[in-house]
Amino acid sequence: MSLLRALETKFAEFKDHCAAKYPLPSLRIGDKTAGLPIVQGGMGIGISLSNLAAAVAREGGIGVIAANCIGMLEGDYYDDPAVANVRALRREVREARRKSDGLIGVNIMVAVDCYHQLLDAAIEEKVDFLFLGAGLPIKGIPIRAIRESGAKVAPIVSSARAVRLIFKSWEKHYGDLPDAVVVEGPLAGGHLGFKPEQIDRPEFQLERIVPEVIEALGEFEARWNRAFPVIAAGGIYTGEDIHRFLALGAQGVQLATRFVATTECDADIRFKQAYLSCREEDIVIIQSPVGMPGRAIHSPFLAAIARGEKKIFRCPSRCLESCEAGKARYCISEALDSARKGDFENGFVFCGANAHRVQAIVPVRELVAGLKQGYALACFAGALKVEYEKAAERLKALKEEYAVTLAGMRAKFQDNLRRLAEEKDAWLREEKARLRERLKQIVAEYAEARSRLSELEAELGFLLSRATSLATG
Repeated sequence: MSLLRALETKFAEFKDHCAAKYPLPSLRIGDKTAGLPIVQGGMGIGISLSNLAAAVAREGGIGVIAANCIGMLEGDYYDDPAVANVRALRREVREARRKSDGLIGVNIMVAVDCYHQLLDAAIEEKVDFLFLGAGLPIKGIPIRAIRESGAKVAPIVSSARAVRLIFKSWEKHYGDLPDAVVVEGPLAGGHLGFKPEQIDRPEFQLERIVPEVIEALGEFEARWNRAFPVIAAGGIYTGEDIHRFLALGAQGVQLATRFVATTECDADIRFKQAYLSCREEDIVIIQSPVGMPGRAIHSPFLAAIARGEKKIFRCPSRCLESCEAGKARYCISEALDSARKGDFENGFVFCGANAHRVQAIVPVRELVAGLKQGYALACFAGALKVEYEKAAERLKALKEEYAVTLAGMRAKFQDNLRRLAEEKDAWLREEKARLRERLKQIVAEYAEARSRLSELEAELGFLLSRATSLATG
């Protein structure tokens, strides 16, 4: 085995070890619990149908079927769009149930003309979750039917202000509240809930919005004694991204772009390959005929529209309230349906800001495994960072303690030196005085001894003189 292969094997084992040690947490919404905190984003016009939703649900996430213009898969869509949409939605939900016993949700755009028919159908099919976006879900909510079906409701919003409006309206009119909130930032794909000039501004980024929404929900959680999980969406691509937003307080994340590049995604292979081949500069912001900005991959179709060409289209109904079909140069639904089938001369692909990072089409299981490993590695790195910061703090404290101790020792040493010096000076002074006194005594004794010696010399001289006189006499 080569060194490189050995290193790859060891790293794979390390990632598996991390994934086992740091598993993704579950996501609880009301009385329903997903094994993973991952919601597969709804992608309309046939991109996320039963096949993709069931695959995600089997892995423990929440699989989502997009209801928007789902009836375009039906042969009679242009005869009665609403009937075709409802029929297709029921079929896809049932097919997803047949393929998986996991959690299945439906994404419904509030702004579509058959919104209430689609909502009723989803409730009757007893889906687990209702993700309601592209508008404020506040009017005509069949709350009793929703609660009886067991479905949980999660509005899709782009601001804390929208959360307050929805929750206060539900509180006032229904005496109830939604069960969770999906917060979608400006890096998402498809139609965006932001003005073009807001997309790149820091105050509108998902990292800023998520904490604001969590704060806005605080008053409702306190008043209702309920938890309202926040699901972060838009631009989330890796397991590290999941870790980052869960650390910000979100309980779950929604990914869409990543799930396009899976074998189970319901779109044509050419649609998926558009993600593989696109470059970052190919991803553009367009102005949709429905009056909203959208993020898409540039295509021959969009180039023709930019040149001012007008496409021939059929408009069976005003499927979106904001669509001005008479002024539009193309039908957004027809363009997206064409792209779903791989026809980029007559359509284009919606995508998230990170679509250019897609490198391969993989099974959902492999994608989810990679997300788990990425999350676990981020946890491991986070734990190392915490341990490093603790060690750094301990080292800093020890350094400060060392400096304080050293300063104390120096001060004490200097004090001792001063004390010793002072004691030595006193001893020297005392010794000097003692010696001086002794010298005085010695001088006095010397003088006395000298005086006595003089006396003895005088006496000796007297005796000698007397002896001499006696000898001669």
